[in-house]
Amino acid sequence: MPYIIPSRREALKVGAPPEGAGELNFQVSKLVVAFIKEHGMSYKTINDIVGALEGAKLEFYRRVAVPYENAKLSTNGDVYDFDH
Repeated sequence: MPYIIPSRREALKVGAPPEGAGELNFQVSKLVVAFIKEHGMSYKTINDIVGALEGAKLEFYRRVAVPYENAKLSTNGDVYDFDH
């Protein structure tokens, strides 16, 4: 959960980059809360948020994680070394 110390909350609010996963979670959570406040609590709002988070996750995985893992595969070799 995004429970971080108040001094870091204030730093994040004025643009400091997150120092870890908890702070990144805090920033994402604050964005979600702002979206709910703007659009109201409803099934549609919840669905829009879940869809946006899932889409962002999938795009991050496709654009960042997959190329990283492919580079590591080339460097370190394949763990799945069986014939298909």
